[in-house]
Amino acid sequence: MTEEEFYGTALPGLKAAEKLLLNLIARYEAAGEESGKDRGEHHWKPVAYCNSRIKAPESMMEKLRRRGLPETAQAALTGVQDAVGVRAITSFIDDVYQLAAWLKAQPELTVLEEKDYIASPKENGYRSLHLIVCINEGDAAGVRAEIQLRTIALDFWASLEHQLKYKQNIRNEALIRSELKACADEITSLDLSMQTIKDLICE
Repeated sequence: MTEEEFYGTALPGLKAAEKLLLNLIARYEAAGEESGKDRGEHHWKPVAYCNSRIKAPESMMEKLRRRGLPETAQAALTGVQDAVGVRAITSFIDDVYQLAAWLKAQPELTVLEEKDYIASPKENGYRSLHLIVCINEGDAAGVRAEIQLRTIALDFWASLEHQLKYKQNIRNEALIRSELKACADEITSLDLSMQTIKDLICE
C-alpha cells in the first residue's frame, strides 16, 4: 500500500509538517553557526545531522493493531502521535537541551508532551528526548508530529538496538539485553566525558 492510498487527503498536510520541521531545524543550525562566528567562540555544529520520515503504511497499521485501534488514516492521525517523525542528532548532550528549548519557543509549534529519556532512561537503556508537537500554521496546521533529539553516541546505540530487537528466535536473549543495557550505560558515560572536555575547552 502506498502513502497516498493509506493517508489519502491527509498526506499533503503530513508532508507540509515534515518540511516545516526540517526548515525549523535548519534555521536553528544557521542561527547557531552565525552567533558562534559573531562571538569568535570555539564552534561546533549545533546539529550533526537530521533525518525525517512519514511513517510507512505497513508500519503504521502494525502500530494501530498493537494499540487495538482501527487501521485507518483517521486513527493514525488522532490515535498516535508520530505519523510524521523528525530526528535531530547533536554532538553533545547540552546541544540536545538547547535545541529542545529553542523549538519549544517557536510560534509555529505547540509542544503537547515532552518525554526526557536522557534524564530518565527506559529500562533497556534507551536515551533520547522526545517532543510531541502540533503544527500551528499553514498547510500543516493541526498535524501532530514527534521530534526525537539525541547525541551521535546515543543514536549509534539506538540504531543497533532497533535492528537487533526485531530479530526472531534469538538465543541467549536475556544475556543480550543485559549486554545492550551495559553498552548504553558506557555510551552515556562517554557522552558525559565528551561534554566535560567541551566545557573545559570553552572556559
